[in-house]
Amino acid sequence: MLFNASHEVILVIDDNPTNLELLHNALGSCGYEVLVEMDGFSGIEQAKSYPPDLILLDVQMPGIDGFETCRKLQFDPSTKNIPVIFMTALTDTTDKVKGLHLGAVDYITKPFRQEEALARIQTHLKIRRLSLELEQQKQELEQVVQKRTSELTFALQELKKTQLQLIQNEKLSTIGQLVSGIAHEINNPVGCITGNLEQATLAVKDAVDYIRLYQTNFPNPGIEIEQKAEEIDIEFLLEDLPKMFVSMQTGIERIRNISTSLRTFSRADVDCKVSVNIHEGLESTLMILQHRLKAQDYRPAIQVIKKYAEIPKVECYLGQLNQVFMNILANAIDALEEANLGRSYEAIKASPNQIIVETEMKNEQQVAIRIIDNGMGMTKDVKQRIFDHLFTTKPVGKGTGLGLTIAHQIIVEKHGGTIEVNSEWGGGTEFAIALPIV
Repeated sequence: MLFNASHEVILVIDDNPTNLELLHNALGSCGYEVLVEMDGFSGIEQAKSYPPDLILLDVQMPGIDGFETCRKLQFDPSTKNIPVIFMTALTDTTDKVKGLHLGAVDYITKPFRQEEALARIQTHLKIRRLSLELEQQKQELEQVVQKRTSELTFALQELKKTQLQLIQNEKLSTIGQLVSGIAHEINNPVGCITGNLEQATLAVKDAVDYIRLYQTNFPNPGIEIEQKAEEIDIEFLLEDLPKMFVSMQTGIERIRNISTSLRTFSRADVDCKVSVNIHEGLESTLMILQHRLKAQDYRPAIQVIKKYAEIPKVECYLGQLNQVFMNILANAIDALEEANLGRSYEAIKASPNQIIVETEMKNEQQVAIRIIDNGMGMTKDVKQRIFDHLFTTKPVGKGTGLGLTIAHQIIVEKHGGTIEVNSEWGGGTEFAIALPIV
């Protein structure tokens, strides 16, 4: 039985379209009214014009990050009382304390786990409702009886203790259950539409053939029918209608591919290794990152060149391996974006951004995966420290320094493989991964 959200409004501020879609669907299915914005400035303006009951705020965003956005919300009297829950992959205690000092009430750790995220959201909305009710009662009764005021103050303190307890009990979440659940829900209506679309396509073809046959045998159907044919532009309609169904079929296939990619990427196989096709993991990751690869106003699309060899299946933890692919590919995109700074659209078009994804047999026992970008590359010092714990070249709030450390751990410790970086300043970067087949 779904929780009754009572038309409560939740504002989600996140620059990642995938996260926005996941949260919008999950929260909407629970009855909440969901507003979405993709940057801090737009989120602040939305909160001022249509104050929500709760704000879910991503820490890492372009422009102003989540910390600065929270500070501005807290500074404005019209938004300071709206509870803010940070969404972050950061696990450093200092970052969490910083967010709490800025006025946030809680953290939701990425990747999300739907049950925990909804429980936290429901709890803080309940706390907000109770806080508002208690504050109103306090104002009404404060002038009447001091004892009642004391009881209300105690109740507020208990609510604050509940908030702190939630934060202390926070644990790592996984995106697997949420994504696979959504993918499953997508498949049901897509299957229904696909089946009906096939029958509808045949029906339309039969109807078009029938009309064409009628036109051939009755070239002079009468003034009324001729007027109606002219009114609806029958010739254009007969030519365009089949094209519409082809377009719809293409869209359905696109949705089906996205659903398959989500299920592949989020596969929860942490308990044991499974034999998989590495190319499926790479393809699902590239599909999820497609929104960052496509053309933007300031640059053409990033070219992805795939050089897949015939390789056997590999026994691995595919969910964890996909996290490695996601981190390296996302870093490659970041490197290309950084290299584009100061370059015109035409200059980038003349020397396009490229990411090469290559697989091959390294030897009889190992497969090799190489991910190469033509960005600015790394200095010798950065290259030597790239896998160090908490090391990052990104500005504060843009990177945690944990991604490549975790990637190294997954490849080396969990899979018994190797991961190396080959790069020099001005010459691009290559991440070379070797995995044992068994």
